[in-house]
Amino acid sequence: MTDAGVEHATGAVERWNRVFEAVSAEPRRQLVVSLLDASADRSVSLPESAINPNVPPDPTTLRYELVHCHLPMLADMGFIQWRTEPFVASRGERFGEVAAVFEALHDDADALPDSLVVGCQRLERERRS
Repeated sequence: MTDAGVEHATGAVERWNRVFEAVSAEPRRQLVVSLLDASADRSVSLPESAINPNVPPDPTTLRYELVHCHLPMLADMGFIQWRTEPFVASRGERFGEVAAVFEALHDDADALPDSLVVGCQRLERERRS
């Protein structure tokens, strides 16, 4: 493989690592899905858009985790932009990279095992439609 080929492969590996790190926590997954459901030029309100309605968190803890962990991580990766006044998030310049994973899952929800679908409102809805 040429140096350019190695460089491209290394870049792709790093991008995939960022995507999977970004989706490794439920509030981040919920936020990405909320942004997918919103039009591309709209922001979504926080913390509501980061909450799984089936597993309501402690609001004080969630806000702290969003501000000090989840939102900075997603913003540093270029997936979102956010601000505190008002407390909202919008799509970042690299949002398409993380969105592609969810779009693929949603498009093929019927092929996923029940253990990954049951309890996940969006995937359950995709199966019904």
